[in-house]
Amino acid sequence: MGEIPSAIKAGDSSTITRAYLDSLLVEMRHIDAVEPSTRFELYGHVFETPIMMAALSHLDKTRPQGMVEAAKGMLAAGGVMWCGMGDEKELEAICATGAKTIKIIKPYADNRDVFRKIDHAQKCGCIGVGMDIDHQFGSKNERGSVLKLPMSPKTIDDIRAFVKATSLPFIVKGVLSEQDAQKCLDAGVRGVVISHHHGLMDYAVPPLRILPTIARRINHNIPIFVDCEIRRGMDAFKAIALGATAVSAGRVLMGPLGEEGAEGVRKTIASMTNELNWAMAVTCATDLRHIDPDVIWDKNRYC
Repeated sequence: MGEIPSAIKAGDSSTITRAYLDSLLVEMRHIDAVEPSTRFELYGHVFETPIMMAALSHLDKTRPQGMVEAAKGMLAAGGVMWCGMGDEKELEAICATGAKTIKIIKPYADNRDVFRKIDHAQKCGCIGVGMDIDHQFGSKNERGSVLKLPMSPKTIDDIRAFVKATSLPFIVKGVLSEQDAQKCLDAGVRGVVISHHHGLMDYAVPPLRILPTIARRINHNIPIFVDCEIRRGMDAFKAIALGATAVSAGRVLMGPLGEEGAEGVRKTIASMTNELNWAMAVTCATDLRHIDPDVIWDKNRYC
């Protein structure tokens, strides 16, 4: 559902994703509505909002101790903190805030580095750990490496080994196909992030466009998370309606983080959650599990 306007910048995956999100309209329902709840359970913990902090990194230029400040904001908002690259001391400081944290590890060429980071995440008290497989070839501007650190592709046997290396849920970030979703299930992965890493590849399919297909393949066996262009509560509502368990907000938090630190993050997540709650209220959704996908309409069909 949804048609991508031809006037957008050719190939820019973030622009395509934003256009697709905005092409999805929402049907209102009012009779028999009740006050909804945005609470959800993840890996044995209960959270007040399904809007999480994306697996960002290197935020010291945005705010001193930016990742730690973000974690404090997520704790205050009752949400899940995710983090990407960073040294051991930073992860320890993030977890010391009390924020429930998921650590995402790069696909380092030497798997021993991956296993060390998995072990450290578990010792820090993270509630989950995973890998953003979309960086296995580095990036367009830095083939084979990220920040001069060598990366390499991972096989399904590698993923199985990472899963077995920890008692924590292992999550794969960068899933954007039904095939990879099935391989994650086969490997024993306990969560996937539907993402194109904000345009790592041009012309990437929008996460919400492929989300229903992946959700059917996952069939509620593991949580499904979505990121890329999640800017407001209505974006979260659409994603959850189409099969996501929760969503991650990234760039939308960086301005508030820079201006107000932890409080800026808390207020932004609270505002997004309030909009999500309102969308649920006016579509007769009692909780996150009862958002009806049939309330989502293709703009072109509607018009």
